[in-house]
Amino acid sequence: MADIPVDTTTAEPAAAHAPPRLLFIDNIRWSMILLVLSMHASDTYSPFGNWYYVDRQATGFGTALFFGIYQSFLQAFFMAVLFFIAGYFAAASFDRKGFSTFARDRLFRLGVPTLVYMFVIGPLTQYFLSHTWGRGGFGHQWLTHLADGEWLSETGPMWFCAVLLLFSLVYGLIRRLGWQERAVVLRGPMVVVFVVLMAAATFAVRIALQAGTSVLNVHPGDLPQYLLMFAAGAHGYRGNWMTGLAERSCLRWGALALAVSAPLFAALVLFGGGLEGDTALYAGGFNLVSAGKCLWEALVCVGMGFLILAVYHRYFGTQGPVAKWLSDNAFGVYLIHPPILIGFALLLHALLLGAITKAILLTMLAAVGSFAVSALILRRSPLRAII
Repeated sequence: MADIPVDTTTAEPAAAHAPPRLLFIDNIRWSMILLVLSMHASDTYSPFGNWYYVDRQATGFGTALFFGIYQSFLQAFFMAVLFFIAGYFAAASFDRKGFSTFARDRLFRLGVPTLVYMFVIGPLTQYFLSHTWGRGGFGHQWLTHLADGEWLSETGPMWFCAVLLLFSLVYGLIRRLGWQERAVVLRGPMVVVFVVLMAAATFAVRIALQAGTSVLNVHPGDLPQYLLMFAAGAHGYRGNWMTGLAERSCLRWGALALAVSAPLFAALVLFGGGLEGDTALYAGGFNLVSAGKCLWEALVCVGMGFLILAVYHRYFGTQGPVAKWLSDNAFGVYLIHPPILIGFALLLHALLLGAITKAILLTMLAAVGSFAVSALILRRSPLRAII
């Protein structure tokens, strides 16, 4: 999912052949896919978030607090990390292929699966599983879906591919005009400036558009973070950040960012209205709580990015058969998991379990089912060309 699907190779500019894969990046990719499943399972049962199908029961303060912290924490970093990786390999890919081949490759590898989801998987999921469409039969509703333009918002989780495709094409056009990233040696003051810039840009957007606002199934309030991480990834390729950064520095920067974020988060919960169940200020607007939340998200994003890079590079740089199988099927899982996850959620509806327990169980079932469908069906079908 780093490039959904990711082109996880390194390359020197003007290299004549494709260098070895960075296996620790492949391992980050399938790990993030599991977090995507966990997020959508949490959306199903928690009082927060949006999803096709929700099965929300009355929850106590502790359960609501758990989901609020967990989902906010995940949202702050996991997709942004993937945009960083995608930017890194976009620079490498453009160097090898040039604009025309690069653009054609991205249109196929990102655009085609997004269209498959928008016209097939998404509508089937809504109509037969989440029951969010009207009456008249699937055929009638599908034609209405096309005629009224609703299909533009039917990207589901494939919004990531749609946004990444846009970023990639814009990046390719900029490179075609002659601009190229400079090799940057990453230093502490640059990290601080980057965090502040991310927080300020996010805050500025959320003054006009609250965090939950959706435009064609994309949240504009999150785009500054994603764009900056993609750009940082492209610069990181020139500076060889993926393998060249000192692990000690990554751990120090990551730990420092998270250490600063912890008391900030506590203050936001205590004084922002979270304890009273009032979350309006967190969503945006010109207020101190929204500004603090944007800063907290930037700290978590950068901090977790550094920690993930260091830990996976040190401890997860190889792949056995299981890890390779997970990596090979990661994008297939990302593409197909919504109907499978919702199907299991419907089966779990009658179980008398707490919301947190159900979310954990649903994550496990959706992971097993989605990886099985990807390996046994998708990768043996014509769709294997796009996953």
